[in-house]
Amino acid sequence: MTSVSSEITNLQNQTALSKLAEEQANLKAGRNPSTANDSNMFLTLMLKQLENQDPTEPTDNTQWLSQLAQYSSLEQMTQMNEGLSKCMNWMSSMYNDMSTNSEITQTLSLIGKEVTLKDPEDTEGKKTISGTVSEASFEDGTGKVKVGDKYYSIANIITVKDKTIQ
Repeated sequence: MTSVSSEITNLQNQTALSKLAEEQANLKAGRNPSTANDSNMFLTLMLKQLENQDPTEPTDNTQWLSQLAQYSSLEQMTQMNEGLSKCMNWMSSMYNDMSTNSEITQTLSLIGKEVTLKDPEDTEGKKTISGTVSEASFEDGTGKVKVGDKYYSIANIITVKDKTIQ
């Protein structure tokens, strides 16, 4: 005759093994394991412990309270992790928008300014082009300025001078 505690241990081991096999299958299939299953598994194990406890030696209330506190902490950490993940995604999106807006503002502020640029066609990097920026555009996600009759990336700009200040 096996004891109740060994039966509970066997049940916990079987549940843990099936959970591990499920997680491995999910990872192989490219799916994320669900945290809801973890919560359900914990509650199921706790109910099985209640059903199968020895009536002559019931489990101490402090053990139940300890398990409930651990479960509550786990749930709160899971919710906090989800909230932090959403916050990080929002902040990343906001940073990307601010970066794009900054580049647009920077490029637009160059209109009417006298600039010196590295000639992108010069392989030796010694030739420069100077002129006044007449237009600004945004092709391929980068700012471009028109000097003379050609467009140049703002990455090629070496110096910027305000024409009104001599």
